[in-house]
Amino acid sequence: MDATLRLLRSAPPTALFGLFIIFAYSFIAIFAPVLTPYGETEIVGAEFEPWGEGFVLGTDSLGRDMLTRLIYGARNTIGIAFLTTALAFLLGSVTGFLAATISGWVDQLLSRIVDVLMAIPALIFGLLVLTIVGTSITNMVLVIAVLESTRVFRLARAVAMGIVVMDYVEAARLRGEGLWWIMTREVLPNALPPLVAEFGLRFCFVFLFISALSFLGLGIQPPTADWGSMVRDNATLITFGDITPLMPAAAIALLTVAVNFVVDWFLHKASGLKE
Repeated sequence: MDATLRLLRSAPPTALFGLFIIFAYSFIAIFAPVLTPYGETEIVGAEFEPWGEGFVLGTDSLGRDMLTRLIYGARNTIGIAFLTTALAFLLGSVTGFLAATISGWVDQLLSRIVDVLMAIPALIFGLLVLTIVGTSITNMVLVIAVLESTRVFRLARAVAMGIVVMDYVEAARLRGEGLWWIMTREVLPNALPPLVAEFGLRFCFVFLFISALSFLGLGIQPPTADWGSMVRDNATLITFGDITPLMPAAAIALLTVAVNFVVDWFLHKASGLKE
């Protein structure tokens, strides 16, 4: 506890701001049913009612409370983005460590597959695949996780390549340790700092990817609240000078900036550089 407090006291204002935003979003996402005045899909008024006492942020195109949808959007968008990023890291880091540890034809095969996937623009590829297989949340998570795992693979392989040639890894091989033991006990602990930082950055990319797909109609499907689809469904209000559609867009931008602030601070701490 004391170490955590000392670490927080040494953090720059930008990192503290980022941590505060992340914890605030997490709290909102976890306790969304308690914080919202209405149900996620409940129609409570007329279409596009203005901001007022009954509806703090007005209503959307179907008469649903915008504040309620915004809060539930935090739970859905952030939760799905976190799950997708975790799956991408599991797939990318395991295959990257395998490629570096085994090397040879396994490294060449995995690297060429990743090269092919990375040569295709991710958004176009995602739109194409989701149009073919359907736009369920499961399909979206799997497609984005596979696409993003290629970036994780490249980083995990590059970091692991510098670790597997170290003396302590050679000593583990000579002791007869198995492949999984070497990957989890020797490679993983020494590769954690860059991977943790990449997790934060990759979460931002996945978060924006999901929002972009939802804005285009192939992401999280209605009636589930999602910030990307909320911008699309209420975009007509902008022509009347109403900033309501910008609220979910601002929520997306704020979380992205906050995560980047924390990642920058973590990278600085992991590098061992002094102020």
